[in-house]
Amino acid sequence: MRIQIFGSGFAVLALGCAAMHILERPAAYGFLTGALTLGGALILCGLFSLRNRWHGIIGAGVLALLGASRGIENLAALPKFWLGERGCGPALLLESAVALICILLLSRVVRTLLAEKKRRLLAEEKDD
Repeated sequence: MRIQIFGSGFAVLALGCAAMHILERPAAYGFLTGALTLGGALILCGLFSLRNRWHGIIGAGVLALLGASRGIENLAALPKFWLGERGCGPALLLESAVALICILLLSRVVRTLLAEKKRRLLAEEKDD
């Protein structure tokens, strides 16, 4: 789980750096700021998970939820982009990539939390 948290953070940071080369300057700086914020926070959650596993994982889940909810509207516009309507330019692809990274991380965090809940319930039954 920690590897995915760190990987997601570094992937978001890499997309922010790629935006500096792909997008025009005002949009690139805005995307870079958001990528540094989200990616840096995910890396911090990965570092927190080294010391206290569940605090870091839950924090990464909350950040993934925020990142996914911010970029989910771009996923709906993706088919129009592929059909040729490119009003936003490549920023749509970058924001959609960040949303997909966050959705994958969120689903993994939820699965991990549900597995831990099941493990604890089974451990309680064995103790009784």
